[in-house]
Amino acid sequence: MVRLGALAVGLFFVIAVLWGAVQPREASPPDPVKAVHEHPEQIAWTHNGPGNLGILGTFDRKQLQRGFQVYREVCSACHSINRVAFRDLADLGFSEAEIKAIAVSYDIPTINDAGEPTTRKGTPADRFPLVYPNEAAARAAQNGAYPPDLSLMTKARPDGTNYVRSLMLGYRDEVPKTLTAPEGLYYNPWFHSVFIAMPPPLAADDQVTYADGTKGTRENYATDVATFLTWTAEPKLEARKATGVAAVIFLLIMTGLGYLSYKKVWADIKRKPAKA
Repeated sequence: MVRLGALAVGLFFVIAVLWGAVQPREASPPDPVKAVHEHPEQIAWTHNGPGNLGILGTFDRKQLQRGFQVYREVCSACHSINRVAFRDLADLGFSEAEIKAIAVSYDIPTINDAGEPTTRKGTPADRFPLVYPNEAAARAAQNGAYPPDLSLMTKARPDGTNYVRSLMLGYRDEVPKTLTAPEGLYYNPWFHSVFIAMPPPLAADDQVTYADGTKGTRENYATDVATFLTWTAEPKLEARKATGVAAVIFLLIMTGLGYLSYKKVWADIKRKPAKA
């Protein structure tokens, strides 16, 4: 009797599970954020090489210098690049005198002989200082938002170079009717949550006057600073590509030499006749 009861309970459970599996389910409501989220616009970059294939590309030094200028005049008020040393700017084409002048324009936190915090002028060996001493200070100054360090930003985001450029240009005044803009946030469909605390950094053309005379447009600013931040994240990108190309060429040559050696060694050896 007990066995029959257990069998009945088990059968009922199996039937209940099967019944639930075959019942039609209501479609989950679409995510309004995913519906408006945009993927980064794809453009050609010199450091990606021909066809954006990621090989044989090199940085445009003038573009890197313009991007650094945009960073200093627009982004550096809130965002640091603390993983970059002043002397690294030599890779951008700056002279030693220019690097010293840039370094000395920054105050570097230090400790004096009395053990008290103070500052000193920067030297080429120093890194770019943090804008805020810690996250708490940053959030207090930015109404709760935390402006991240930009040194590795293009590596921290998928398709980072295109992402940074699209984000800089992606602010929209009109918010979709399916969304409600939180107070104090800005609508930007290229941001992962589409609402961002950072105000539009590129307000208008001619916001930055380029030292090399390049036309100052929002598109140029965004493209140049995205290239610069790609360099800060991958300063050895060109060397890495050159090493990879050299390795491939070396392997091709060794393969060719190996094949020729094989032909030479076995050239005078006749094949034995097959046994009948």
